[in-house]
Parts: sequence; C-alpha cells; structure tokens
Amino acid sequence: MPHFLCRLTPPRRTFLADMAGDERELMGAHQAHWRPFVEAGMVIAIGAVDDPAGGWGVAIVEAASAEAVRALLARDPVVAANRGFAYETYPMPTISVRPAEPRAPVSSVSP
Repeated sequence: MPHFLCRLTPPRRTFLADMAGDERELMGAHQAHWRPFVEAGMVIAIGAVDDPAGGWGVAIVEAASAEAVRALLARDPVVAANRGFAYETYPMPTISVRPAEPRAPVSSVSP
C-alpha cells in the first residue's frame, strides 16, 4: 500500500510557542482525530517539527490512494475550523519502515 508524507503548516510560524487557549483546544481535537489512525497502524509517525524557520506538523500515512489521504486531511478539525492551517501531501515512492516488534540494536549505532 502507498505511503504519503503530510506536512501541516500552522497559521503562523510561532504557533508552537504561542498558541492561545482556543488553539490548544483545537489541537486537542486534531490529536483526537488522528489517534484512531495511529492505533490502527495507518499512521506510521506523526508529530510536531521544531523547525527554526517556524514549527509545523508531519504525518507519514499508509493509505490506498492520494484521494483517501486528502479525504482524511479534509476531516481534520484544524482544517475544518478554517483557522489558517494547510496541508501539503507528497507520495513516498520508496520507504523503509521498522518492524512492529523491536529487534536487537545494531552495534554500530550509538544512542
């Protein structure tokens, strides 16, 4: 099944540092929206990126099609609220994903 990188740009570059109370509530709804997809394994990784140029969000999603991903993103409460959030989506033609069960650490990689 195809994978997609989804980048969520917030309404301002300082958003991660200076969210207002209502924006924190909206982000709670955003997290609740994504939780079932994480738990089902459809979302490989999701989180905030602390970019010095301005924070943003990222998700790597496994889905049947780009249309399916776009439909999922359109239902995200931060998008539905029309508060200035925007997604960009990129197909990932190749991806390596770690196994679900941890394996022994590679000896040449230090923590």
